[in-house]
Amino acid sequence: MTIYVDADACPVVRIVEKTAKDNKIAVCLLCDTNHVLQSDYSEIRIIGAGADAVDFALINLCKAGDIVVTQDYGVAAMALSKGAYGIHQSGKWYTNDNIDQLLMERHIAKEARRAKAKNHLSGPSKRTKEDDRHFEESFRKLITYASHLG
Repeated sequence: MTIYVDADACPVVRIVEKTAKDNKIAVCLLCDTNHVLQSDYSEIRIIGAGADAVDFALINLCKAGDIVVTQDYGVAAMALSKGAYGIHQSGKWYTNDNIDQLLMERHIAKEARRAKAKNHLSGPSKRTKEDDRHFEESFRKLITYASHLG
C-alpha cells in the first residue's frame, strides 16, 4: 500500500505523513512546479505545470489497495475505479456509494458559478484544529480498513 497525496495546497500533508510513518506506509506527494514541498519522509514528485497534470500523474501511479488523499472529486472517482481508497481533507471517505452524488454537486456548483445572476457561493471556512483532529481520526480508520482488506 502507498498513500498518494494531491499535495498542491493540501492542508493535511503533515498529518498524512505522521500517520503513515506511525504505520510504516510509503507516501508520495505530488505537486506542480508552482509549489515547493519538502519532506524527510515522503517521496516528492514534481509534475510539470498544466491543467490536471498532477491529477493524471497521481491516477497513473495509484493502484488497487492504495489510498489517495484529494479534495478533487474527479480524481477520487478515477482512484475508486482503479480499486484505490479515497479520502477528502475533511476526513470524508470517497466511496462507490457517494461519488456520483458528489460529482453531481460539483457540477451544479460549477453551473451556479457560471450563471450571470448573483449566485455567490462562499468558499470553505478557515481550517480548525478540530478539522485536523477529525481528519486524522478518519484517516487512521481508513488505513486500518484498507490494511485488513488488502
